[in-house]
Amino acid sequence: MAKKKQSFEESLKQLEAIATQIEQGEIGLEESITKYEEGMNLVKNCREILEKAELKMQKLQERSDGTLG
Repeated sequence: MAKKKQSFEESLKQLEAIATQIEQGEIGLEESITKYEEGMNLVKNCREILEKAELKMQKLQERSDGTLG
């Protein structure tokens, strides 16, 4: 079964938690590296969601003659 993509808000919340753990030294080096990799995947997910939202907004703003309004 395919894993459901997290929402932007869920990804951002998880990313903030990871950053806090790393910054406060709550985890060791190896786990920090693993968490960093996980964080980068969350950043990628957030960017994809934002890009899709931007495209959707642009489509909503297009006029019937194809120009943006």
